[in-house]
Amino acid sequence: MTVQDVRAFNRFYTGVIGALDYERHLYAPYTLTEARVLYELAHAPYLDAADVRAGLGLDAGYLSRILNRFEEDGLVRREPSQDDPRRRRITLTARGRETAALLDERARESVAALLDGIAPADRARLTEAMRTIRDILGGRKQAADVVVREPRAGELGWIVQRNGALYAVEYGWNAEYEGLVARIVADYAADHDPRLERVWIAELGGRPVGCVMCVRDDAPGTARLRLLLVEPEARGHGVGDRLVRTVIDFARGAGYRELVLWTNDVLDSARRLYQRHGFALVAERPHRSFGKDLVGQDWRLTLRGPGE
Repeated sequence: MTVQDVRAFNRFYTGVIGALDYERHLYAPYTLTEARVLYELAHAPYLDAADVRAGLGLDAGYLSRILNRFEEDGLVRREPSQDDPRRRRITLTARGRETAALLDERARESVAALLDGIAPADRARLTEAMRTIRDILGGRKQAADVVVREPRAGELGWIVQRNGALYAVEYGWNAEYEGLVARIVADYAADHDPRLERVWIAELGGRPVGCVMCVRDDAPGTARLRLLLVEPEARGHGVGDRLVRTVIDFARGAGYRELVLWTNDVLDSARRLYQRHGFALVAERPHRSFGKDLVGQDWRLTLRGPGE
């Protein structure tokens, strides 16, 4: 491969993207860069300007002008970060989420129209070629590459297997923990209401790298977050944030008033993640489980007030 080969491909591919965007006004009234910023905010919540700037490689002044326009249009709100008051947290408003969803729908329809003219066998070749380019040139995967979806056939078993294997390696927990996970998953598979209970798989680079579950708790109006897991190679890519935010959004949309979870104090990264999303520690108690002496913790997040 020569420099000219790469440049020729770049001219061809940017031509395809340009046809999709500018000739058909795909992102109007926003530019492609503005649409990308909206996408990042919609898919990686609790970002601040520094996160967006680093993730997209944008100039600070340029990003500031984009965010000012979004704020004027009622798409975002900016407020001090709970973790660092020197930083400003950016979140989409309801109108912002509607706009991001509309732009995303337009993009999906345009790509679908492009693929309609490609033979099925060639689609497989194209997918593999794109994956190869990303693997070679992409470097570190970004949070935007994370796909959160419902489990496919066999992946409930994957949840049990990976929980058992990962916690044995990282914390020395014995088969008692894997048995607990198996019972939780089996109970869900045997009987659950999809309007109120759900399981999600996080996928990165075409492979499952994480999972989480939302189920009904015994207390009325309360949901429980369970079995959050992120594979070691996927940590640092926003996978845990995406999974926890997915549970929170689902629980709120399903009408739950509170979201609770149980964890152990040795799971430092998970605890920091829960705190970042607004969970509060409400109880601690020592216990002997999974072959170890542990301190169990109950965490709670209020989703809506009594009158809501």
